[in-house]
Amino acid sequence: MRYPILFALMTALFFGLYGPSLAQARSALHSPFKPYFAIGLAYLVWATIGGTIAMKLNGDAFTFTGQGMSWGFIAGSMGAFGALTLTLAMFTGGGAMPHIVMPIVFGGATTVSALVALRSAEHVSPWLGIGIVIVAVGIVIVAYNTPHAAPPGATPATTEQGNP
Repeated sequence: MRYPILFALMTALFFGLYGPSLAQARSALHSPFKPYFAIGLAYLVWATIGGTIAMKLNGDAFTFTGQGMSWGFIAGSMGAFGALTLTLAMFTGGGAMPHIVMPIVFGGATTVSALVALRSAEHVSPWLGIGIVIVAVGIVIVAYNTPHAAPPGATPATTEQGNP
């Protein structure tokens, strides 16, 4: 597996579609938490099948260490808690404005990941701070200018596209 950029782009695609898919599921199921239940089932199925296939292709033995399983469980929990809090964000008004929620989630996730990496850094480039500011500005620009649907009953002439 030597295609990290391709897989990173695919991850961006999948996570970029996550919020809009969640909004559709919430609407179809008439509940913010029924989709979360389905998300849990999907995680279980795809992580089990995908993990098993990838381990087999990689030649991995089906043995695990306690520390590795603990960190894997923590990582999975972070993903599940992220799905829950995204569900809550969409439920508490974000479903009407996923164009605001999604840039905050993923721009913020990039920043948190960079800040966690500081724990083991021997040298920190000043470009990191500049990058974090650029991400924050980017979140605002993307959120403010993403086209979104007009509120129910509004005509296109009465809504300004790009303004939340």
